[in-house]
Amino acid sequence: MYFVPDGTERCGFYECEDCDNRFLDLRIASRIVCPYCGKEIDMEIGPDEELPALREAAKLIEMVEGAENVEKYDSLLSLAITGGDYNWID
Repeated sequence: MYFVPDGTERCGFYECEDCDNRFLDLRIASRIVCPYCGKEIDMEIGPDEELPALREAAKLIEMVEGAENVEKYDSLLSLAITGGDYNWID
C-alpha cells in the first residue's frame, strides 16, 4: 500500500489545513504535523537561533478501521498521486 503498511487494521485519515493534502497515518491523534508541509526540527542550531515550533496542521477527519477499509482508503488516496487501476471501485 502507499500510505500505510499492508495488513494495517486501524489508521487515521487526515487533511492538512495549510496544504490541503489528505493522507493516512498510523498515528491516531486529533492533530499531527503534516508530512508534506510540516518542518522537521533541526537539532543542530546555533547559540543565537531559536528552536522552531512545530505546527500541527493536519486534522483527523476519520479513524478508519478494518484491513479492507484501510486498503480501500489507501488505494483511493494513492490514485491521485500515482495513477493506477480503477477496477477495484464498484
